[in-house]
Amino acid sequence: MMSVGFCAPWEMGSAADGRGVIMSISADDVRWIAHLARLEMPEAEIAHVQRDLNAIVAYVDQLQTLDTEGVEPLAHTLDLANVFRDDEPIPSLPVDEILKNAPDRRDDYFAVPAVLD
Repeated sequence: MMSVGFCAPWEMGSAADGRGVIMSISADDVRWIAHLARLEMPEAEIAHVQRDLNAIVAYVDQLQTLDTEGVEPLAHTLDLANVFRDDEPIPSLPVDEILKNAPDRRDDYFAVPAVLD
């Protein structure tokens, strides 16, 4: 296994593209990632997380071998349209109706405790 150090995973390259070797995440890498994420990770979970992260890296490495020449980038796989209504002004509720259940009212406003001196 190799240590990642300060190199980002996407900078490592893959065996398929000839730029480098297939990256492997070590148990020490998992501990370091958990430390950076401020996660407490029991030793029993290290091997499980290591296996999962290595599976993700292997899948990304597999995706890098695909020929995407001429494939248009997508923002979404489905052809979606905006289903929101038009933004048109409508009359507001009357102030008295809005404030009728207010615990404390001052004129036409909700009264709340001061938060600044």
